[in-house]
Amino acid sequence: MDANSVSPALLRPAGTFTAPCKDISEAAMRKVATDFEASYLSQMLKPMFEGLKSDGPFGGGAGEEMWRGFLVEEMGKQTARAGGVGLADTVLSHMLKAQEGLV
Repeated sequence: MDANSVSPALLRPAGTFTAPCKDISEAAMRKVATDFEASYLSQMLKPMFEGLKSDGPFGGGAGEEMWRGFLVEEMGKQTARAGGVGLADTVLSHMLKAQEGLV
């Protein structure tokens, strides 16, 4: 890669970014932070169910394997709605700081 193939926009000084948008409500940011926590929790729960065998009279089959991902995703969403592990609060705090230009 030579210097001529690099976009000039990538070479601008670090301090030339646009100001953060201050029109986003705290409620909208709270929803984004909670959605992020739900996604994170779903990813953390997924390995717990990967090796789970569900043989027996009331389990197993292709249907259960197919729907297990949806179940884990909903478990993450419900955990986040119930208060989660505190990740949404931390993310929201950083989002508010970024909105004020403090980060």
